[in-house]
Amino acid sequence: MSKSFIGGFSRIGAKRELKFALEAFWAGKSEFSEVERVAKEIRQKNWQLQKEAGVDLVSVNDFSYYDGVLDTVALFEALPERFKGLSERDAYFAAARGNKNAVAMEMTKWFNTNYHFIVPEINATTTFGLNPSKILAEISEARALLGDLNLKLNLVGPVTFLALSKSTDGTRPLDKLGELVARYVELLAKVDLEFVQFDEPVFVTSKGAKLSNLVQSVYNELAKSGKKIIFNTFFERADEAVKEVVKTGVWAVGLDFVYGEQSAAVETLKEASQVVFAGLIDGRNVWRANLEEKLKVATNLKNTFGDERLFVGTSCSLLHVPFSLEFEPNLAIKEWLSFGVEKVAEVALLNAALNGHADEAALKANASAVKSRATSPLINDAAVSERAANLIQFDRDTPVLERLKAQNALLNLPKFPTTTIGSFPQTNELRIVRNGYKKGVLDKETYEAEIKKYIDSCVEFQEKVGLDVLVHGEPERNDMVEYFGEQLKGYAFSANGWVQSYGSRCVKPPLLFGDVSRPKPMTVEWITYAQSRTKKVMKGMLTGPVTILNWSFVRDDKPRSEVARQLSLAIFDEINDLQNAGVKIIQVDEAAFKEGYPLRDENIKAYEDFAVESFKISVSCARKETQIHTHMCYSEFNDIIKTIEAMGADVISIETARSGNELLKVFKSVGYQAQIGPGVYDIHSPRVPSVEEVKAQIEAILEVLPVEQVWINPDCGLKTRKWEEVEPSLANMVEAVKAFR
Repeated sequence: MSKSFIGGFSRIGAKRELKFALEAFWAGKSEFSEVERVAKEIRQKNWQLQKEAGVDLVSVNDFSYYDGVLDTVALFEALPERFKGLSERDAYFAAARGNKNAVAMEMTKWFNTNYHFIVPEINATTTFGLNPSKILAEISEARALLGDLNLKLNLVGPVTFLALSKSTDGTRPLDKLGELVARYVELLAKVDLEFVQFDEPVFVTSKGAKLSNLVQSVYNELAKSGKKIIFNTFFERADEAVKEVVKTGVWAVGLDFVYGEQSAAVETLKEASQVVFAGLIDGRNVWRANLEEKLKVATNLKNTFGDERLFVGTSCSLLHVPFSLEFEPNLAIKEWLSFGVEKVAEVALLNAALNGHADEAALKANASAVKSRATSPLINDAAVSERAANLIQFDRDTPVLERLKAQNALLNLPKFPTTTIGSFPQTNELRIVRNGYKKGVLDKETYEAEIKKYIDSCVEFQEKVGLDVLVHGEPERNDMVEYFGEQLKGYAFSANGWVQSYGSRCVKPPLLFGDVSRPKPMTVEWITYAQSRTKKVMKGMLTGPVTILNWSFVRDDKPRSEVARQLSLAIFDEINDLQNAGVKIIQVDEAAFKEGYPLRDENIKAYEDFAVESFKISVSCARKETQIHTHMCYSEFNDIIKTIEAMGADVISIETARSGNELLKVFKSVGYQAQIGPGVYDIHSPRVPSVEEVKAQIEAILEVLPVEQVWINPDCGLKTRKWEEVEPSLANMVEAVKAFR
């Protein structure tokens, strides 16, 4: 019979238990033993639920205290020199978060997801050791709980690890491949497990496909261990690598049948001997699987490969979806959804059906839910579809230099204008106020008074510290996407649908299930109130359509390009209302613009076309005097600089503090005409930058950009920081700017 697997599971806990335990430890409110206790409970619950569902291969080492790639750095004792001398645990968390003596390692997006990983640092002197204590302890723990159930060790593959690494001295990380593979071989010798999953998603990218010549030498060496090695890919097709891996002694190949077109890989594997791990249940989105359709695909695979060569499971780790629908008693569209626990059940039900002994009642319930969603009147809005189809305005009327001239005359800002990206710390008091209002404990009058009180304090602080362009601090917003989704038609919201973004940082993506429109203004009231409290310029703060799309769980029954256009029209309406209310600067954040890029080159143009169009539609109503800002996170801009130019923002702010001025050189090389706000300090670390550090950052910026193009701001929003960190950091930033003025 065919068997089942799960690519990996969520590690934050059913109700974010790991987040709260870690943050209490970091704040000095508890010992690390409490974090370990919580972590053990999470692991064991994850394993037990997979066992009870009947999953044939259960993963170990898919748990992490912060990030799996950082765990791999620690596994091979490859932390940078600046963290040496610390205890093993302190060095691990310092690498992730920084400390008073050293900046954190760089962090960036995991392929085209909203999960962040810690980027390994490699140089000519890097050597790899081996410290498998975490892995060995978790294997022992799983065995004690699960008995004879087959365990699968999850590892980041060596090629992916090095391909994603950052060179700190110009050397090529992949030149260390032989040494690293030797350490993997040593690890396999110490691990008493039959099954080992090597995650190699780099091979699904166009750039990674060019590394396929490395597959045979690496995986023939690893296959000598005698383990049943699973060469696992996800998020796209990996045809080039599959052609090479079938020539090795690898036991199985994992393919994503949800987000990759796998006909070529299937043809290659048909003539080979490897087992196929077919990722059929969507590990990245939350919609209930159409098991009738999935069963057709699985049956075709079974007919092609036979029972003994087929495992069915998730398309990737369930790290990317919420834990369970158990905690969603009031969610109107619950019947259409499937979170992590439910996806495990879908895998088990699909495999049972494939083997001829499915629960017929469960299959009928699935079919009923799928039909209900397809035919629901909640999904379709004819007026929205008609407006999007008949759109004629796509761009602003005047070129960027003419706009900047008009804006400069109106705004009259000094050289190196200072601002922040938008949010200020989200305090416990604020959360209590918002939750109280949401639950009906606080009346509207009391809620609004508290929000205005926070805005007043934000304005007062910014004026005191000397910032030039102010923000209202976003106290009314729980999340930069969820806040807008709550006010848009076509969205639903979970109570506990949290997923990990990085470390202890979790987000709760809204559920975009139907046609989208804006019934009424979303931000005008708060922005105009904030402007009334100061004579300085107050920025309006919006989230852009592409980021709302990429940070939502998006309906899968309509092309994303059509959904994006609907979102852009909602933002268009909001911008028009803001400028008519007298708001002179409006920031339309596209933090997730880059992460939505397809992993294969042949799909990029289609994405860029609709993503740029969506942003341009959103801002096309802005008059030339209205200055449009945007913000982008963690992006390599070399390959998309022309796309950024085409978006037509007047000012772009970007994260550069961890990477120096390298990101800026591309703006200079193409003669970028708009203004730029490079981040001068890293907000993902609790450390406070000194005046001298900020000065050094500004000096590096001025090596690349002319004075008239430069804005000064932190790397990103300050929501996750504490006021005792924010106040001195911004004061030091403003003080540093004075020296250059």
